[in-house]
Amino acid sequence: MGIFARMSDIFKANINDLLDKAEDPEKMIKQMVIEMEEAVSKAATAVGQAIANEKMLQKQVDDKKKAAEDWQKKAIQAVNAGRDDLAKQALEKKNSFTKAANDLEPLLIEARNTSANLRAQLDKLRAKLEEARLRQNTLIARSQAAKAKKQIAASVSGIGDDAFANFDKYEQKIIKQESEADALSELAGQDTRLEDEFAKLDSGTAVDDELAQLKASLNK
Repeated sequence: MGIFARMSDIFKANINDLLDKAEDPEKMIKQMVIEMEEAVSKAATAVGQAIANEKMLQKQVDDKKKAAEDWQKKAIQAVNAGRDDLAKQALEKKNSFTKAANDLEPLLIEARNTSANLRAQLDKLRAKLEEARLRQNTLIARSQAAKAKKQIAASVSGIGDDAFANFDKYEQKIIKQESEADALSELAGQDTRLEDEFAKLDSGTAVDDELAQLKASLNK
């Protein structure tokens, strides 16, 4: 019965609690299924032994009942033959086998009940084992998903405000550089326009001088 108690402990265990405490949930799930399989195998052996014991007791009861019937027939045969002495001995034998069969009956009933109970428990354990096998992949998938979720959460938590503060700092630096570049470009543009204005003035003066010379030559 220790085997069945062990199996009961395994199946009643809170899987989620066990997985939370396990360093390697996937390995633990596989190990639990292996333990279930081994326990079911041992339980099946125990049930087989109980059934064998029941059948042995049944055979002993049947043999003793048959022997009692045979001696009953011999007693009748002896009476018909006028041999009361033999009939008496035959009846004594019959009574002996009848008593032996009656003595074994309670043991046979107990063996039947034990076999029936063990078979019922074994059927339940086999059903639970099959369920565990079907759930194994699901539990492993859940364990892997939880592990991935934990890793992602750890990665996200590692990106704190400091990281974003650095981004802000770099952005401000770039904005400053862009502003300086724009200012330099604007100043450069102003210098160019001023030079153009003076160039125009120089050009205008030269034309005026040339016009004056032309007029002077015509008035001569």
